[in-house]
Amino acid sequence: MSAPDFTLDIQQTVSGIGAKVAKARAERGWSLQQLAQRAGMSAAAIHKIEKSGMTPTIASLMKVAAALGKSVGHFIEENDPLRPVTVVRRDERVRLYTSKEGLTLENISGRYGPFFVAGAEALAEPWADSGPEPMTHPGEELVLVTEGVMTFVIDGDVHELQSGDSIHFRTTCAHSWQNPSDEPARAIWLAIRSS
Repeated sequence: MSAPDFTLDIQQTVSGIGAKVAKARAERGWSLQQLAQRAGMSAAAIHKIEKSGMTPTIASLMKVAAALGKSVGHFIEENDPLRPVTVVRRDERVRLYTSKEGLTLENISGRYGPFFVAGAEALAEPWADSGPEPMTHPGEELVLVTEGVMTFVIDGDVHELQSGDSIHFRTTCAHSWQNPSDEPARAIWLAIRSS
């Protein structure tokens, strides 16, 4: 591909971000202000992004994507047909970003964008937890504990999981997790996004 064609592709991808943000916001029935509050940004900034009056920084796009329960890739991927198969070799796993201290995530599912499910092998250090406030966001999670113990609290109900136990829940329910022991815990963690 020649340089001018590449530049045109970039411009088309960037110019499509605003429309995708507006569509995702409309699907949730949120006002500009509601999305702005969830993303920790101003309503004016969201409006400029949606109207393509401002190209968001990667940090801003990450905030908007997280607030909408989407991957960043959802907003910047081209409309390529879905790849039906992704193979991730054990020694080629990519470490995923998480703001949770004491939690390490290794991607086992490849790119999130083309699929509805993303998976990671999680390592929760002793006494690590999801933080002081329960989380809510669109989608579902399915967690299989493979080593150690983990505790999940879903809408106030406490669920203790041992190695071999699993939990599946809608993430619109207030939820939190903890490794309540002196030993690390491992789990296969699947996130299913809402369509």
